[in-house]
Amino acid sequence: MSFMFSRNYPHLPGMPELLSVPERIAAPAAYTGRGVVMAFVDSGFYPHPDIAGRIRAYVDATTRLVRERDLRPVPTNLGWHGQMTSVIAAGDGRTSGGRYRGVACNAELVLIKVSNQKQQIKEADILRGLKWLIKNAQRYNVRVVNISVGGDFPSVDPKHPLHVAIRALTRNGVCVLVSAGNSGAPVLLPPASAAEAITVGGYDDHNSLDVTRWTGFNNSYGTAYDGMPKPDVIAPAAWLPSPIMPGTDMAREAPWLTQMLMLKARDVRGFQRLARRGDAELYFSKVLMEHPEAVLKDIAQERIHAHKIVDGAHQHVDGTSVSVAIASSVVAQMLEAHPRLTPHEVKERLMKTALCLPNVPVERQGAGIINAAAALTV
Repeated sequence: MSFMFSRNYPHLPGMPELLSVPERIAAPAAYTGRGVVMAFVDSGFYPHPDIAGRIRAYVDATTRLVRERDLRPVPTNLGWHGQMTSVIAAGDGRTSGGRYRGVACNAELVLIKVSNQKQQIKEADILRGLKWLIKNAQRYNVRVVNISVGGDFPSVDPKHPLHVAIRALTRNGVCVLVSAGNSGAPVLLPPASAAEAITVGGYDDHNSLDVTRWTGFNNSYGTAYDGMPKPDVIAPAAWLPSPIMPGTDMAREAPWLTQMLMLKARDVRGFQRLARRGDAELYFSKVLMEHPEAVLKDIAQERIHAHKIVDGAHQHVDGTSVSVAIASSVVAQMLEAHPRLTPHEVKERLMKTALCLPNVPVERQGAGIINAAAALTV
């Protein structure tokens, strides 16, 4: 089992003003995925306010008895990952005043949980979720599926069950997008190695619109089972705003920590005041008892960096789980604008209009950076 996200990120000198996804990829605002249903296959989910009201179905595929259920607001570690991908792709930004909305902010969602009862994700678990989708995609009119998890071992067998499942979805008119992975090695795991899939790697824009600063990302690469190179395209994979999961320790700490971050470094009394008021969530008094020489400012700063907090409700995340979610949202735009596009035509447009990232080997970036505006108008 491999979750497609990375924990490597640069040191924050302070709370950054993160660019939104639409800004980063210059996505045309006229299309927001309206009328398009997107499916997400992930470890778990949470009905975050940014997507609540647009969840058409939640599918629990943790056992052989796959069920459609109500998605309850219970915070879990596995649910965080699916919250991240679904909100980055399709969140409406209400928790940020519209600032951090997704490109497909009006799309409807089908969420498929594929972690098993041991809190693992194996190929059999992914396959269980995909089989449900093959049977039900037409019922829900699913046009796009985002897969941000990977299998157990590399395979170049066209008859591998996950490759077969991707072929079936594609033949049924569903655009399948899969994260390449973050190993940095020439190794792809199914379903990223499916020839029919749009396999997405990443790049680091360093939270800047200055393209001369953009660099590659440590995504996996290799070939599909038919020998064609992967990834097909790349999308932003670092410094991306994502909601903190409500109800977690981080969610309780973040508002206090961000207040502390805004204090002047020499405002010792200010730090002490906030530490006392927020001690039920922060437990700073316990830390100071164990480490009397510690400085409150340093403790707060350390936690902010550890959690990658950018404000009281958001953190920044990275990895190809995120880049594929962004690419999926662009595909939702394309299908809103051109509903008759086939999965093959969507993939062809994305690759034909992509922009090569200088100084990054072709095998790591495929056709290059997705170009949302051009893909919509070709």
